[in-house]
Parts: sequence; C-alpha cells; structure tokens
Amino acid sequence: MIDVFCFESESSSGRQALVAGDLEQAGQLLSRALARWSGPMLAGVPLGPVLKARTVAVEEERLLSVELLADVHLRSGRGDLAIPSLREVVARHPLREPTYLLLMRALHERGDNAEALVAYDEIRKHLITELGVSPGANLEELRRRIAAAPNRVDVPGRRESTVRRATTTAPVPTGDPTTGRSPAVDPVDHLPRSVVDFVGREAVVSRLLAETRRVEDRVPAVHVIDGMAGSGKTTLAVHLARRLSDRYPDARLYVDLRGHGAKDAMEPASALVVLLRQLGVPPERVPVDLEDRAELWRRELARRRSVIILDNAASSDQILPLLPIEPTAVVLVTSRRRLAHPDLGASQSLPVMSSDEGVELLALSVGRERVDAEPEAAVEVVRRCGRLPLAIRLASARLAHRRGWRLADLAAQMAGTPSVLLRLGGENSTVASAFAASYGPLPESIKRVFRFLGLYPGSRLSPPVVAALTGLTVAEAQVALDDLTDRHLVEDLDSTHYRLHDLVRQYAVELCSHIDPAVDRQAALRQLFDFVLAATLRVAETLEPGVIGSQFTRLPFGRPELLESVGEPGVEWLETERTDLVTMVSAAQDSGFPEHAWRLARSLWRFCYIRGYFEDIIRAHRYGLAAAEATGDADAMGLMNNYLASAYVRTGDKQNTLDYLSRAVEHFHRSGNVLGAARCRANLAAVYLWSGHLNEAVTLGFECLRDTVYGNAGAPILLPNLGLALMALGRHEEALRLHRLHLAWARTNSDEFHMLNALSHIGSARTRMGDHSQAIRILMGSLAMRDRTGHRYAEAEVRIDLGIAYRGLGRLVEAQQQHESARILAAEVGERHIEAVALNELAETLRARGRDHEAAEMHREALRLATRIAHPHEQGRALAGLAEHFAPVDPAEARRHWERALAIFRRMGVPERLDVERKLAELDAEAGR
Repeated sequence: MIDVFCFESESSSGRQALVAGDLEQAGQLLSRALARWSGPMLAGVPLGPVLKARTVAVEEERLLSVELLADVHLRSGRGDLAIPSLREVVARHPLREPTYLLLMRALHERGDNAEALVAYDEIRKHLITELGVSPGANLEELRRRIAAAPNRVDVPGRRESTVRRATTTAPVPTGDPTTGRSPAVDPVDHLPRSVVDFVGREAVVSRLLAETRRVEDRVPAVHVIDGMAGSGKTTLAVHLARRLSDRYPDARLYVDLRGHGAKDAMEPASALVVLLRQLGVPPERVPVDLEDRAELWRRELARRRSVIILDNAASSDQILPLLPIEPTAVVLVTSRRRLAHPDLGASQSLPVMSSDEGVELLALSVGRERVDAEPEAAVEVVRRCGRLPLAIRLASARLAHRRGWRLADLAAQMAGTPSVLLRLGGENSTVASAFAASYGPLPESIKRVFRFLGLYPGSRLSPPVVAALTGLTVAEAQVALDDLTDRHLVEDLDSTHYRLHDLVRQYAVELCSHIDPAVDRQAALRQLFDFVLAATLRVAETLEPGVIGSQFTRLPFGRPELLESVGEPGVEWLETERTDLVTMVSAAQDSGFPEHAWRLARSLWRFCYIRGYFEDIIRAHRYGLAAAEATGDADAMGLMNNYLASAYVRTGDKQNTLDYLSRAVEHFHRSGNVLGAARCRANLAAVYLWSGHLNEAVTLGFECLRDTVYGNAGAPILLPNLGLALMALGRHEEALRLHRLHLAWARTNSDEFHMLNALSHIGSARTRMGDHSQAIRILMGSLAMRDRTGHRYAEAEVRIDLGIAYRGLGRLVEAQQQHESARILAAEVGERHIEAVALNELAETLRARGRDHEAAEMHREALRLATRIAHPHEQGRALAGLAEHFAPVDPAEARRHWERALAIFRRMGVPERLDVERKLAELDAEAGR
C-alpha cells in the first residue's frame, strides 16, 4: 500500500499546486503520481470488503488525476500530451463527461475539429442509450463552438472509433521479463493430463507455434482445430498448451463446451462461470448479465498470461463471447465442425495420422519390440483403426495388458468383429471396431456397467451415481470404473469423478439400446433419478428446514447406503455436482420421469438462489414446469412458476416476474391450495416495491395481513415487505412497528435468519428517523449474527443503512467505507437494485466530504444502472443528486434534472418530492432577483 499512499500524497500536492497556479509543479507531481500505476491495484490478491472498497476509491482518484493532468497540459499549451491518456479513460468509462470535455478541448486546440466532433457523437450516443439523457450544457456549448470553427488538421483515417483505438493501445501487464509471469497472480492449471506418448503432428505443432509467436505481441492468438471425432484434437490442444506454458505461465484453463450435442451444448454464460471459477473468482463475484460476465472475464485475463482450451465447440456464436481482447492469452478451440467467422481466422483441420505416425503411436503403447517383430500386422492394426489416434489407443490398450497376444491376433480380431455402432457401420467403421476390441474381452458384469454408463445424462460420473444406475454397491461400482479406466474406456478425472469420451459414450448407447431391454433401461434411469433426488433433497432440507416437506411428498428411495457414501449433506456436494444436477432435470423430463424432474428443480432452488445461479434456476424450473404440466399437478405447476419468478425478479426482469407469479396464483387457485396462492400474492408486494409502485405494495400488504389464510406462516412473508414499502413512503413509525412484530415472530419461532433480517429493518427505520447511534448498535448486531450463522442475505443493505447512520453522525470516513463495501457486495451477488441504492448513498457521502466531482460520477453510474433495470426510485434520487452538483454552476441544467426527478417522485408518492419542490422554488426565487 506504500505506492498508494505516495500516489495520494503526490496527487493531492499536484492539486494544490494547480490551485496556486504553478502549472509546472502541478504537472510534475501529477505525472509522478500516475507513473506509479503499472496495472490493476492489488491484482490477484484475495480482498475483503474493506480492501475492495479501497481499490474502488483509489481508482476513482486516479481517474481524477488523469483529468487534472490533462487540464495542466491544456493550460500549458501542450494539449497533444493529454490525448492518449484521455482516450484510454473514455474507452473504459464511456459515460464520463468531464473526460470527454477535456478530450474535445485537446483535439480542438490541436486543430482536429472533426475528431473532436466524433468524440462528442460518442458521448452523446452513450448518454442517450444508457441513461436516457443528453450531454450537459458544457459539452453542448463546446460542440457548437467547434462546429463553427474551421478544421485545421486532415489526418487520413482520423474518424476511426476512438474507443477502438484506445482499446487496442491500452497498456498490458508485461510481468517479469525473465519468467513472463504477471505480477501478483497465483498460477493455476486446469488442463487435462497430457498423454505420455504424444507422437506425430510435427508440421501442425510447428505451424501453430510459429503463428502464435507472429501475432502474440499485438493480438491474442486464437487457433481453431477442427476434425472428425477421435482425430486427436483435444490431445493436440493439450500438448500445444503445455508447450506454450513457459511463455504463458499464469493460467492454463480448460472447458468442455459439449458441442457434440446441440441440446446439451454449454451456453457461453455457463462456460464463463466455469472459466472464472478456474481463475479463482468466487461465485458471488460472477455477474448475472452475459455482457458483464464477459467483461469481468476479459479483465481477469488482461492481467495474466494465459493459455485456454475451449474443447468441443458447437459454433462460432458459442465461443465468441469467451475470446479475450488483450494480447496476453492464447486460445485453442477444438470442434468437430469447421467454424467460419472473421474473428477466428483460418481453422486448422486435423487429418488422420499417417501410417508411420500410427505405427509409432502403437509402438509406444504396446512396446517397440512387439511392433518390430510384426511390422506388417502393426500396419494392419493401424489401418483397421482408420489411423485415428483414439482408435489406436483403445485397440492397443487391450494388447498391452495381454503379453501372450500377437499383433496379428489383434488385427484378426478387429477384422472379424462386426460393427455395433450402426451409424458408423461399414468397412470404414474402424472406431467402432476399436471400441469392440476393448469391450469384447470384458467380464459380463463390467460389460453391463459400461453399457449403462451410456444412459447417464451428465458429464461427470461418480461411484455412487454408477452404483445407483447399475444396482451395484458403491465398492463394486468403483472396481468396475477402475477396470474400465485401465482399458481406456473411461477417463479418470480426479480419482472421484470419471467421464466417457463422447465417441465412447455413443458406442455405449448403441450397445445398450441393442442389448438391454427397454424395461431394464427405464429401471436403471429410475434408480438414478431416485438417488439424485434423494441426495439433493438431503442437502436442500438443511437449507430450508421444514419447507420442502410441506410442499410435496417424497418419492420412495430404498438405498440409504448410497447417501451415506456421499458423506455428510453439504452445499459443496451441490456445488461440485451442480451442472449435472441441472442437466438431470431436463433428462428426467425427457426420459418419462416428470415427478422426479419438477421435484429435483424445486430441491435445487435454495442453493442456486443463495449462490446467485439464477440462470440455473431458470433452466431447471422451465424443464420442471414442463414436467409439472405433463403430470397435470396444479400445485407442482404453481411451485415451478413461483420459483421461476424468484429468479426473474433478482435479474431485473419484472415482466416475466409478474407473468410467472400470476400463473402460479392461477394454478394454486385451481388446485384449491389457498395458502400457496396467498403466498404468491404476497410475493407480488415485493415486485411492486422494487418497481416503484409503493402505494400498491402497501395496499396489497395490508390486505394480505387481514387475510387469515396465512396464519403464523404469513408473518415472515408479509411483514418485511410491507414495512419496507411504508419506510420508502416516509411512514417510519408504522414501518418500525411492523419490523418489531417480525422480530417478535422470529424470536418466538427461534428463527435466526428472520431475527437478523428483522433487526436489519429495525436499524434501517431508526436510521431514517434520525436515531443514528441506536441504529448503529442494532445494525452491528445484525452483522454479528450474520457472521455467526453464515447467512449473508441482504448484507449489502445493512451496510448501506450503517453508512447512512455514520453520515448522520458526521463520521464520514466510516460512512464511505460502508457504502463502498455495500456497492461491491451488491454487485458480487447480482443485486442490481441494491447496487443502485449503494451508488446513490456513496455519492451523498462523497458530497458530504466535499468531493463533488466523484459524487456526480457515482450518481451518473446509479442513473445508468437504475434506468437499465427500471428502478424509478433510484433514478429519481440520482437525478436529484446530479441537480445538486449542477446547481452552483449551471442552474438551467440543475432545473432540468430536478424536474425529471420530481415527475418520478410525484408518481411514486415518496417524501423526496417535497425537497425537490423546495429546491425548484428556490431556483425560481433566485431567477426573479
């Protein structure tokens, strides 16, 4: 942190020198301060909320210093020196009006009026598109002045996008020149194990390595390797990644995009979660939106030298969001298809091995002396394998463990084994022949296990899952997996999970469909879904004690020993199995087990909700809804609609939220489930609250309170939302009474979650009533309970209120820390409506500290976010805050913002309207003097 303190000291001194009129001293100090920045602050270091908030504040100070230094250059007649740094800032912060104003001035003073007007068009487009506002009066006045002036500079290509140029010239961390490693990042390696017998492909390897060296200083190297299944694309990609690891030492990443099946192909958003988790980004930091997620991924890559394998890509659209921007990464894409897109360049089609390469691979697998003893048989084995690396490995693996066999014996067996992979049948079905050579010698019991593995709908097999699918004990399943691993029919991922190569899976499916009766296949799937549902329910009930059991009956499950083999129920098991569990919902529905499908979706809900996996909730519950509809169970349909709404409200999609809640109410009414319908109706109050319909939220809340159907269970649903709506309307005493009732209910029912939630709301009410010291004690108690119980729900909201209370007592540094922490926490868990609140409160605190320009920037960011998610209250607050910023210097601009804010506040009926009306009256009075 020493550089930070030096930076702040020099920056502050530079500001003072500028105020004193000493431009030379100001320029030297500000230049020295900015020179201390060589990359992101504390890059790669795990940060708590306080340090995270600190990095945000220092980054804002850096941006202000860039603007101040640009002002110094302009005053000194050296505006050209300011242009590169200003372009960099607007590229990363396209809504920052002061920076655009300086950039336009610098371009204008250089005589490049055309480019200055391009910059104006850019900021105008950003402001209108993202905030719904026009550029401020200063920008507009400068535009008019520039438009009226002659253009003295004619530079070819000058109208190229400034953002694009700034992006391509942004500084990249070079790291240690001796190791290539970027500073302050821990290296990670998630590549699959390399094969020890990699042979051949010299020309392809040399070409791709040379191409990487040619472009790596300018752009990220992206190589697409396509070819038929089994041609060794993944093996080649892993080999190349290992060869490149010396020059790209910080991260070696791998994700299987599952492009071999269009239905199961991994979405780019899901792939980004996998990749960010491999980099060590915690789940709560992963943004909800695909664009925000991709931006975070590219920021993380920009500070590392990385090599990434995107395996089994289905299409260009699937991988484009995953590509980096900065020249700090190499991306290796494999696909069965030829991917044509300008951003990917020419692909490398991987042919089959030459006969000599295949024989060399066979020699490394079975022993060179055996190949030398039977060269003609070795060539025949390779030919029968179609010279595909996968087929050669599978065939030779059988021979390697049978020292009494000759190569001629293996060649004869492959020649005489009919193909069972019918869609690849015929003389060229050498992959199927190779699979048959490995499968044929298996004991019958292991053959059955192998065939049933093809029924598994996920991608990661575990011994308990195999035991459930096959009816074996866990120990027997482990033995079978070990045997299949030895024969290269199953790949060992990490000693606890296994997977089938996609071709091997197809082969197993073909075998199972031809050998095992349909009734046996259905019985195996039922056993699998029984186990998966029981294991998921066991963890879910620890997260929602007593809730799930009240919503549906359990399906019978008679193998408790499988649950014991998983260990103690915990959320980490759900985290590990999450992707397959979500896939299992659709598989159960498609396989004719709708009762399992919707129950599994419901059981996954709480875990996905608290971890911010809202996309998984939507995917699982959409299939769950289709399953519920197939059963005709109105209660199940009501549940699926209700929990779909829960994901949509957290991601800001209020229309879908209302639609699904309305359907849930209809289904519960149809089934006669009065309590279910009432609960959904009560949930509408939360939608009204966040969409700014406060009076509707209050009316509905009181109606529900008077309804006896809720009974004792209604208090934790109704009281908090009604209290929050009353508080937003300024009815603080009424809100406080309701939150105290909520606390009393929680204590009576020994519910710690609702205790800490009620305490938070009581502290919030106390804050708004001006009882700041009491509010701080209550809110700190609520945070202490969260630390003790592990419940992190609504922590950002607590810190917002804590910051307001500190600000009310004049403890502004502590207030700023809390608001910065709240902003970061809200962004991490995807609560965008809370993030907007935090931004506005942070702006108010910064203004109280005399940092008006920073405050205005926070209000602008709040306005952008609130407009995007249709959060009118925070839109109005942001507009009112910006009006305060403009009032001393531009009354007309202030009036424009206050009038927009007043229209929102009047429509909502909130007390802020009174303050805005008073401000406008003061403006009128001032104008009349």
